[in-house]
Amino acid sequence: MRFVDEAEIVIAAGSGGNGCIAFRREKYVPKGGPSGGDGGRGGSILVRADNRLTTLLDLRYRQRIEAQRGEHGRGKDQYGHGGEDTTIRVPIGTLVKDAQTGETLADLKVDGQEVLVARGGGGGLGNIHFTTSTRQAPRTATEGKPGETRRLALELRLLADVGVVGFPNAGKSSLVARLSAARPKIADYPFTTLQPHLGVVRLDRGASFVIADVPGIIEGAHKGVGLGARFLRHLSRTGTLVHLIDLAAPGERDPLEDISTIEAELEKSEVPVANKTRILVGNKIDLPEARKRLETLRVELAARGKTILAISTATGEGLPELVRHIAKELRRAAEQAEATPDGTEPTPPNDAR
Repeated sequence: MRFVDEAEIVIAAGSGGNGCIAFRREKYVPKGGPSGGDGGRGGSILVRADNRLTTLLDLRYRQRIEAQRGEHGRGKDQYGHGGEDTTIRVPIGTLVKDAQTGETLADLKVDGQEVLVARGGGGGLGNIHFTTSTRQAPRTATEGKPGETRRLALELRLLADVGVVGFPNAGKSSLVARLSAARPKIADYPFTTLQPHLGVVRLDRGASFVIADVPGIIEGAHKGVGLGARFLRHLSRTGTLVHLIDLAAPGERDPLEDISTIEAELEKSEVPVANKTRILVGNKIDLPEARKRLETLRVELAARGKTILAISTATGEGLPELVRHIAKELRRAAEQAEATPDGTEPTPPNDAR
């Protein structure tokens, strides 16, 4: 299925039905009074998170969504039926915004969580409400009120504990596939990953964490270059970032420069990354040239007070150590979150920056 993480739609709640003007016309009731019923209320529109959905594709090409209007009132004191509410289903992790004001209406993070985004109009009053001691046969009723109309901007942001970043073809999708049951498309050319992928990594004693690969970041990504800022925002919900470096990159590519470039893009982006733990990981150490580069890189990083883990997504070397390291960082973050109930962000360790 095609991954779509943005959609904009116009929604219109149902209008209320009109009140009715009617009088009783019965054979043995010569002075029948007013009997016009009220109109029914219009249906409202809600947005609900659904864990069975992974994309906003269904909404991408729907220009307008309307709820049912209320029925008009009828004679013999019959009230009109209310219009049925319309529920728009979206993936978990969807931000619901008012497209005109930019106001965030809801951040749907839990399955079944919903928000009312457009309220249906109230029904009009029938003439049974306008009888007085001096006005026994009122010919007055009110119209139903219109439902609310607005333009919604929907934005999907992945919910993951760990985000994997790095240059195109660094092995991000391969890492997610190797650690979890996710099966992304993988090939040996730039920008293979055109959409993020989520995977669940199982730990001992039934514990687990969710890992996501973010499509390749290149210089200028924060300005929209390449796949750009569109995918950088998927990092906003992650607490830990795995920065994957291709140690076997062809040509004159310098891994140290690659690290600096990605870090600069993260800092310049709108994503708040200052307080996220970052783990440097060198990939493809099954290749001789990569292992040689690793030794040099470790010395250069040590001079900067940083460390790097080494793995091979092809052979699995170093992956158990990486998983344990990630689990340790997640536990540390959870403990610090409990220790700072005021909501302030903890400071990551120096070797993670």
